[in-house]
Amino acid sequence: MRLWRTVLLFLLAAFVAALAWHWLAADPGYVQVRLRGTTVESSLVVAIALLLLAWASLTLAWGLARWPFRAWGRSVKRRGRERLAAGLTAFAEGDYAQAERDLARAAQNSAFRTPALLVSARAAYERGAPERASQALDDVGAGGLRAADATRARFLVEGGRHAEALALLKPKAATGELSPRGWRLLAEAALACGEVQAALDALPAIARSQSLTADAQAALETRVLAAVLAAAPDATRLAAAWSGATRAQRKRAELVAAFARRAAGLGQVLAAMDEIESAQRREWSDLLATVYGELGAAEAGARLHVAESWLALAPNSAPLLTTLGRLYVLQGQYGKAEDALERALALTPSAATWEAVGDCRKGENDLAGAATAYANALRCMRGEATVALAPLLARDALDTRPIAFEERSEHGVPRLPAA
Repeated sequence: MRLWRTVLLFLLAAFVAALAWHWLAADPGYVQVRLRGTTVESSLVVAIALLLLAWASLTLAWGLARWPFRAWGRSVKRRGRERLAAGLTAFAEGDYAQAERDLARAAQNSAFRTPALLVSARAAYERGAPERASQALDDVGAGGLRAADATRARFLVEGGRHAEALALLKPKAATGELSPRGWRLLAEAALACGEVQAALDALPAIARSQSLTADAQAALETRVLAAVLAAAPDATRLAAAWSGATRAQRKRAELVAAFARRAAGLGQVLAAMDEIESAQRREWSDLLATVYGELGAAEAGARLHVAESWLALAPNSAPLLTTLGRLYVLQGQYGKAEDALERALALTPSAATWEAVGDCRKGENDLAGAATAYANALRCMRGEATVALAPLLARDALDTRPIAFEERSEHGVPRLPAA
């Protein structure tokens, strides 16, 4: 197909040339140029040919005259690229002093000035020279202001100066001058400072930038929304924040836990119970099982009944057994509480379980045992070895081995329990 198109174009060009020849042969035209007594006469065809020849000669002369300068410019750019590459390599290797030297030379080329100064600032900061880092960011041109602001904010956040980072980024956010990293740093600084609304306002811009993977975006949304729920000043604001979340977000265990804790703190225990129980019916979560036991003394009997029914779903869940122990303590059933908590400690020792053991011993008026259990909770938090606690009543040792139960796949085929 391409060959036929080429042949057709040649035939068309030959046809046009033939028409032009016949047209010019009939009347080749006449051109006369007179300048200071000198007269030049020629046909139109010759005049056009001379003009084309003159234009080609001037173009060639101009190219030859520019060639040394263009060669020098290419050499400068090549050296700039080499210095920038060497500086980036030295930065990645951790040789920050060499990186600063190479990048400083690369910054002399205007084409590489902005990236070289940004990385040079990072290298100076890593070396412990924040003054040089700040000076490098000040030297960044207008094209790199957003990146420079984000880098400054990153230094402040990494240094724990979240309030200063927030003060730097909020005015930029109001005018829409933040880069994707700037929006993420704004959310981080706002969360650290307790300004949850600023972090919530940053989420749409972060989502539009698509600078995070879907999992990372969901994790950030979960952190921000959990902080918003935890900071709700009253039940009305809490309900509004919860209803403002999407259906998918309301299914996340972390957000259900945040809502339940805050609702219980505001006296809305039934609402907290309803959300946790609904979430557990959809998908089991040890986190929600833990939170279910942290809702206070209200509705303890009803919660105990529900938690006991969950044993059929997760008999080897230490968080669930710890919750059962807490609820048994609230109901004054200390023997059952000890049994559940002893089994939880055998499965997965934790500070929360030891604390519940301390509450149980305190309710049984075993103050020495309670003190030992509370001390074990501290030791568990520190990663230290715990001290054995003597049983309160003489009884046979409990069977604390994990309970084996049948699991089936979505096709109904039996399989081994998951680890």
